[in-house]
Formats: sequence, structure tokens, C-alpha cells
Amino acid sequence: MTDTLLPNGLKDAGGDRSYFRKGCNPFAQTGRSKLQNKRASLNHEIIKEMRMRAGAENLLKATSNNKVKEMVLLELSYVNANLQLLMGQLEGLNSSVEVYQSTQETANIPLIALGLKETKEVDFSAPFKDFILEHYSEEGNSYEDEIADLMDLRQACRTPSRNTTGVDLFAKYYSHLPLMESRFFSPNRPTGIFFTWYDSFTGVPVCQQNLSLEKASILFNMAALYSQIGTRSDRQTIVGLEEAISSFQKAAGILNHLKETFTHTPSYDMSPAMLSMLIRMMLAQTQECLFEKTALPGIRNQFHSLMKMAQEAAKVSETYDQVHQSMIQTPIKDNVPLFWSTMSQVKTNHYRSMAHYFVASALLDHQLGPSDDEDQQEKTLSQVYDRLPEGRSPLDILKKKEERERIGKAHIRRAILGHEEALRIYSLCHHLTKLEILEGILKASHQRSLNKFSENDNEEEFTDYTEAPDIISKTEHKAEMEVPASTKGPLSVFSAKQRWTAPRTIRLRPEDRDLGFTLKGESPVQVVSLDPLCPAAADGLKEGDYIVAVGEIDCKWFSVGDVMRLLKDVDEEGIDIQVVSMMDSNPAVPTKSATFSGNLPKTYSMICLAYDDEDKNSKSRKVVKKSSFLSWGLKNRLKSASTLSLPTADNSGGAPWNKPCPTFPSSSSYNDSVLY
Repeated sequence: MTDTLLPNGLKDAGGDRSYFRKGCNPFAQTGRSKLQNKRASLNHEIIKEMRMRAGAENLLKATSNNKVKEMVLLELSYVNANLQLLMGQLEGLNSSVEVYQSTQETANIPLIALGLKETKEVDFSAPFKDFILEHYSEEGNSYEDEIADLMDLRQACRTPSRNTTGVDLFAKYYSHLPLMESRFFSPNRPTGIFFTWYDSFTGVPVCQQNLSLEKASILFNMAALYSQIGTRSDRQTIVGLEEAISSFQKAAGILNHLKETFTHTPSYDMSPAMLSMLIRMMLAQTQECLFEKTALPGIRNQFHSLMKMAQEAAKVSETYDQVHQSMIQTPIKDNVPLFWSTMSQVKTNHYRSMAHYFVASALLDHQLGPSDDEDQQEKTLSQVYDRLPEGRSPLDILKKKEERERIGKAHIRRAILGHEEALRIYSLCHHLTKLEILEGILKASHQRSLNKFSENDNEEEFTDYTEAPDIISKTEHKAEMEVPASTKGPLSVFSAKQRWTAPRTIRLRPEDRDLGFTLKGESPVQVVSLDPLCPAAADGLKEGDYIVAVGEIDCKWFSVGDVMRLLKDVDEEGIDIQVVSMMDSNPAVPTKSATFSGNLPKTYSMICLAYDDEDKNSKSRKVVKKSSFLSWGLKNRLKSASTLSLPTADNSGGAPWNKPCPTFPSSSSYNDSVLY
């Protein structure tokens, strides 16, 4: 693909037009592809039923015939029942976590992955060709291949591979969106292109004409893909755990960026409340993987090691408890799958019970001996408890065998109760009961606590009802959001927001080697300091014009030095150049963007903030013979000026067109904050 639609003019080094990576084969019969195809089918069924319901409700309002009203109400009851069934099936798809797990034989608790949002195909061809002809005065048909490549890229994003290649695919398309918006989406002229995306939780479609929904949905899918990469990692190895940790942290970072950048999104799955919950869930799964990474080499049967692991497990329990609390809040609880909230509740109890088991093991299996560091153990125990039973101190528990055993048994009893609660909650969700691995882990942990209690149970002793104190959560490896690498933002100088005249031909005839004007800027070069009495001015050249061609050579991408080299040897006969002028544009006003959500149109005010087009890096490029008008403005015109009086004038560097493509948006370089 040429520079026309490519950011920064990047070419495919292989020369086989494979610049745009393709997605997975949409007909591949993998478990994940079947799940995604089922999701697409359900989305179509849901929109069909919603249209029927909307029609029935309208008829109900319009008619006054009681018999017709009875028939409509009956039909509405059927439609609502069908919608309930379809929503239940969609919830089942969001609960199907087993297809996302690692293919290796593992004994790890399953993790939750987000499903990809589905979208309809979009045809850019006719609208883009019309806009190119109308706005840029170029033949739109000459860009058929480039537009087709762009459509192929979007289509490939619907079936990404579950690895870094799939992430790169999303990042590549996302980096094109600001460029598309700048070149083709004018605030004063609708394009006629509609972007439709389905809510991943409810299946309700949202349709908009601007690119904000497209950008937000691509970011959501990028985060979802990272979550799928994290769940499929082999968590029986350090490398696999590190991959999972990094993937979940990146998923959380992208979701947080989405939450901060795109506000008031019309799609429920990208609402601030839902995104906050998803961020917490990604970070909780990160914390769980960090715990597994700490425990993978083995837990040393020592007092300090056991106490450390107890606090690490308590931290995992605490993060999942926060996730569960956010899931049961209104309105999130109405649309979050029951499987998710149940799983978070199970993990809250499971890891809290593990924390009590570790403390019990430390107290029951390790008595304070002469060679032990008494002060260190006292300090460790005091940091584990927020409060102690009345009348007891950390030193009393460590030194007195009876107190140590009493508190230890209290912890093991609490561990047993917690494991039993986790098993009870597990049995209440039919989606969870399908996960045999989870059931096995919960039962094994419960049995281990029972065995520990049996080892220290003395039937001759009186029953002690001492309650074990809560364990303070603490971690040495806190889960944090990670944002993938970001680079510069979109075009801003030559874009769909500016209006240009058609190219004009000017005849240059030097007088005493002086053309009568000065040039400045970088790709394209601008005319400044024009002598109003020079021949070029008489021929129609204006100050502020941009030179787009010298003779037969297209020079839209040429630097000052490149253009000067073409003009320095102009003879007495002169040479023709082509220039364009920027026309006065009407002040941009917020446009109205119609959003259709479930057949109910809503109108939101769209406010597009200005992009920062300052560029600090400058690299040289080769002089090419053809570069599209649409490829202008990939960097800001630098304020360097040269005169054309002498052929030895400034040879400043060329246009920095060969910069790497953006892989992720930077909120510091441009802001896509949009009120839908």
C-alpha cells in the first residue's frame, strides 16, 4: 500500500503487499472461533427480537382497538421471553472460560477472559472515493487498492489470532483511525459511513457515524485479546506466569485508558462503572498469578516463609473481594454473568482460607526454640495481625505453647469453614460445576485443612471457641496497570478539516537568478515573503501557497532542500510549478452524532479536541517521484526558511516519513475524549 492511507508512509519490507497482517481463518473450527461465531449469531437474533419488540410497542401506542391490544400484548410476552432466553445464552458464552484456558495439563484455578465485541462489515470504498475527488481534487478510483487494503485490515480485526500478532493487528488498525479521521471525516460533512458494534454483555447494537465508537471498540477488543492471552498461558512455568502477569496488566492499562479517554460511551460494556469493574478483575487475576509465581518454586516450611505466603494469599483474597463487591452493585449486577460474580466469591473464600492455613501451619508446626530469633518472630507476628484477642500479645503467643496451639487451631478451623463456604458457593452455579479442575482444587485444599486439624486435635481437651483474628494483607509484588508503548498522534495540518483550492499552474521565470519569494516548512513547502512585483506573483502565486509539484515531479513530500534542488537550475524559459491555497473554513461547531442503541435513537453532542501536531524527531527520506495529496501533513511544518536567490541555500533535512507506526494511543500527545 502506498503513502495514501499508511501512517508515516511505511512500506512492506518484503514487497509482497503483506503490510496488513491477516487475522485467523474465520472458518477455522477451533473452540474459540466456534464461541465467537455463536456470539455473532446470538447478536443477530437479539437485534431481530428487539426490532419486533419496538414494532409491537409502537403498535400498542398507536391502536385503540382492544382486541388488537390483546394480540400485541401476547406477542410482546413471547418476544420478551425469547429475549430472556437469548440473554441467558449470551451469559453462557461469557461464562465459557474453559476454551480460553491453557491447553497444557494444569492444576491451576481457571481465569476469566473477556470475549471480543462483534461488529458489522463497513464499506469505505464509495464514500472515500467521493471525498477524495471532492475535497482533494484527485481521482478516487486511483486509490482502490489502498482502500481495499484498509477494509481488509478491518475485516482481519474481526478474527485476530490469540497472540502478539493479533494484538499488533489491532494496534495497526487503531493507528490508522486518527489518520482516517483527519483525512476523511470532516466535522461539517457527514461521510455516510455507519459503524455498528454489539455490546459484549447484552448483545445490544450501537451505531454511530463518527470514529469514536470504532476507536473505543478496538481498544476494548485489544484488552479482551490480552486477557485471552493471559488465560491461555502455561501457569506451571515461570515464563508462562510472567506472560500471564504482563498480559493482564496490559489489559487493565488499556481498559483504564479507554475509561479515561472515551467518556459517556453509549455501549454498556464500555461504561465507566463496567470498565472500573473489569480493571479490578484484570488486576485481581494479575495478583493471583503473582501469588502463583511466588509459590511455584515451593513454599519453604519455615515460620517467616509461611507468614509471608499467608499475607500474599490474603492480598489475593482482598482483591477478589473488591471485584465481587463491584459486581454486585447496580447496574452492573444486572448484566454481569453470574459465573463471574460467583467465581470471584469462590476465590475470595478460597484464598482467605489458604491464608489462615499458612498461619496455622506456622504456629502449630514451628515452636519457638533457643536458636530462633525471638524479636524477628515477634515482629513478623505483630505485622500479620491487625488486632489480637483481648489479653494476648505476640510474645505470649510465641512463648506459651498452649496459646500458640489455641490460636493455631482457631486459624485451621477458620480455614476449614472458608473452604466449605467456597465449595457451597461453587455448587450453586451450574456453569462453575462444569469446571472439574476447580472442584478438585477446592476439595484438595479443604482436605488438607482437615488433615492439619486432625493432626493437632486432642479429644481429651475441652472444646475451645477462640476466634482467629483477621490476617492483614500484604504483598511484595503489587499488580499494576501497564500501558503498551505509545507514540505520536494523528495528522492535523492537511486533513479533512481544511479546505483547499484545486492545484494551479504557475510559470516561474527567474530574474537575475531570483525567483522573488522564500520557502519554508517541511513536506509540503510553503511560499513566504513573496515579492508582489515578481513574475510569479503576476502569474497568480500567493503568499502562503503550498508547492505540490515542480515540472512533472510530485513534491508534496519534499523538503525545502529537495524543492530548491529542482529549482536552482531553472533557465530563462522558466518552469511550471503547481500550488494550492488553503481556503477559509467555517468555524468548526460541535456536530450532532446520532447513536442508535437497540432501535432507540439518541443524540449526543460530539466535541473533538484539537490534536497536537508538534513533531520533535526529524529523519531523512529519499526523494520519491509520486506521493499522494492525502499523505500530506504526517509531521508539522518546521519553521525553517530559505531563499531561492542562491542555489546554495539551506538544505534542511527531509520529511520524517519513515517513522514507526503507532502501537498504542498516547493521551499526552492527543486526546480522543469524546462525549457521545
